[in-house]
Formats: sequence, structure tokens, C-alpha cells
Amino acid sequence: MTQFPGRAGEAETQPCFALPDDLFSEAPVPPEAFIARIEQLGPWLPDDPALPPVGVAVSGGGDSLCLAWLARHWRKNLLAFVVDHGLRAESAEEARLTVRRLTAMGVPARLLTLTTLTKGPGIAERARQARYAVLAQACRKAGCLDLLLGHQADDQVETIRMRQEAGSGPDGLAGMGWVTALPDVRLVRPLLSVSRHALRNTLRQAGLAWVDDPSNQDTRAERVRVRHSLQEQDTRHTLWQTGVKAGAARMQRDAERAAVLARQVTLRPEGWACVGPDLPEPEILSGLIRCVGGLIYPPSPAAVARLQAAGQEATLSGVQLVRGQTGWFLVREAAAMAAPVRAEAGARWDNRFELRLPPAVSGEELWIGPAGLGLERKDRQGWPARFCATLPALWRGDRRVAVPHLGWCLEEGLNQAHFLFQPPVSVTGSGVYGWPERKVDQPHT
Repeated sequence: MTQFPGRAGEAETQPCFALPDDLFSEAPVPPEAFIARIEQLGPWLPDDPALPPVGVAVSGGGDSLCLAWLARHWRKNLLAFVVDHGLRAESAEEARLTVRRLTAMGVPARLLTLTTLTKGPGIAERARQARYAVLAQACRKAGCLDLLLGHQADDQVETIRMRQEAGSGPDGLAGMGWVTALPDVRLVRPLLSVSRHALRNTLRQAGLAWVDDPSNQDTRAERVRVRHSLQEQDTRHTLWQTGVKAGAARMQRDAERAAVLARQVTLRPEGWACVGPDLPEPEILSGLIRCVGGLIYPPSPAAVARLQAAGQEATLSGVQLVRGQTGWFLVREAAAMAAPVRAEAGARWDNRFELRLPPAVSGEELWIGPAGLGLERKDRQGWPARFCATLPALWRGDRRVAVPHLGWCLEEGLNQAHFLFQPPVSVTGSGVYGWPERKVDQPHT
């Protein structure tokens, strides 16, 4: 019988890196073992239909469908989200089939369809970002504070190997976190210690079928090539242990960096960071650049180290390092900002700002775009013109009508509109890596 590694109460003062013999077992997963693990990854809202559900991302494949089946044994108040990428002719029917399978097992499901993806270079990463964006939006609409993901042990060791080969820093070698806190939802991966084969055998034992995506066998993809190279059990165990040790160290570093940030750095709602008279260490500077730039991944460690050592104004990854009267600032690079998008309630722009728009506002010809230059000094609240040029503004046609962060507005109906600064990744890690040996008491975001 497959058991999840780690037991509550162990390693309270020192992380334990011992691995059980059955880490990559192919035996079916008992629901009670899943429940014991997921309870460690709380806190969770009570299983009450009057409260928001826990979200489950389900592609229809063996990993995520098994996650939904196991989660159904844990609680009733669930809501599955099935994303159809629209990249294969069969994907729409497979998504509808997955919704029917979820409904049959007692898990309500919503179908989310992507219409903007096109095949071509970088499709895997583009599809991943689009999937997470639509899932986060669906969670917001449904009030889900938590979203369960089906990443499993083989995914984890593949990720660690890929990051090793890419020369990733020590944070990257921690792999995926058991918990990752985004601005408005927690991503929870309760299957990270269960093998791919164990999950499929769990479904077979339950008499359930799943969808196999042929792209998972396409050796043109790096992950597929890495997967075929990791057949040796010892190699996978070694990579797993690398991730556990790196994860424990990462959480310690994250706590130390957070303390430095709290003392020295101010992250402004306008989307820029006041860094202070001295530049922080490269790892902290990297996190700030990622946050201000709305990036999913950090910039090159070597490039950040050179930037920090030079101590001069420069631009990196779409972010400007600027020296002001009170110290250093990180500000979005105007030329790197996103193109305008339609101004609708909940719309995201530049992967950093989310619009809150009063219901009575007319959306006709209303767009979100950069404020640009041309704001008078008296309207900039003491901020430099090049800072204010990067603020999100509302435009009606080609006429700037509101810059909510400055309280500047030409239309009365827009004076209640505002933007929330919500970058996709926090400055420091706020997740759980390595090996959760006890209940994780982390606040919801």
C-alpha cells in the first residue's frame, strides 16, 4: 500500500531528508493517505456548501483526474476547472468528456475555453501562462481561495533535472512547491510524492478512464526527452533528495530576504519599488525586478549580479533601475509595457494591474494603457514624469480620461475606478518546498 512520505510531528526542529523505499511505488493510492497529506497543507475552509469551494484544475489526464477522485473522498465542496486550449481538433470533445466524468464522480465542473492560443515557437510556455491566467480568473469569480494541481513526483524530478541542465540557482533546484501563494489564490500540489504510475493504477482500480494527450509523447519537447532519460530509480531518488534539501534551504533564505525587504524596501501600489540608498543583494534585487516587471520567471542571475555590482542606472528585463533623490527605484520600462486592452471589470493589463470598474461606467471605446507623458507637474503628486508615464490609465479612444493612482480624472463616472497592483509572483517565495513534515499554517492571500 502506497503511503505518503513524512508524518506529522516529525522533524520539528531539523528537516528530515530520509526517503522511504516506496517513494516511486506504482501501487494505487489509498484515499486515507491522500487525506492525511492534504490536511498537512492547510489551513482549509470548513467543508460547508455556504462557503467558497476548493478549486481543482483538471486537464482530463491521469494525474489531474486522479487528483479530483481523491479530493472527492476528502471533501464535498469542490469545483473543478477544465481548460480547453483549443490546440488540437479533439481537445473540445475531450474537455466535454472530462466534465461528464467529473460530474459522474460527484465533482461539479466548469469548462474554460482558450481562443487566443496559436501553434508556434514557445507554445508550451505560452499555453502554460494562458492556462494559469484563466484558472486564476475562474478562481476569483468563484471565490476559491485554493486551487489543487495534479503535479506528481515524476513531474518534480523532471523539473529539477531540467533546471540543473539550465544552470538554475539554488532556489530553482527546490523544484515545485507543495504550496505556492499567488496574489489571490494558493496553488496546492498534494501529489508531489506520488508517482505517475501510482495515480493511473489508482484510476484503474476505481474503474475510471482518462484522456491521454499525444503531445506528452512528443520528443521534440524538452520535458518529454528528460522523462525518457529518467528511467533509473536511483537517479529519480537522487533528484528528489536534491529538491528536498534545496527546498528546506530555500524557505530559510526566503524568510531572511523577507526580513530585509520589510526593513529596507517599499513596494508601491503604483507598481514601482523604493529600494533605498543601497542596492540589496542580487537575489533580493532579482525578486524585485520580477515583481515590478510582472514576470513569471526571474531574470538571469548573472545579469542581476552585474547590475548590482555596477551600481548605475540601467534597464533589465523590462525594468529600469533609477537613482532618485532618496535612493534607488525600480520602475517599469515604458517601451516594454503591454499593448492596450479593453477596459472591463477585472481586466488585467501588463500582467500586473487589475481594474476595478464601477458597474455604471460605459465601456464604449474605453481602454487600459500606459498613462504616457504629458501629465502636468501639479497632477503627478511629486513623482517624476517618467515614473508616472508607466502608470495604468483609462483611455476613451485616443483621449486619456483617468489615471486612478494619481486621482486624475476627466469623467465623473470614472472617479471610482481603481487599479490593484497584483504581479503574478511575490517578491520572495511564500510557498512550501522540500518536505512538509507537519501542518503548514500559512494565511490565505
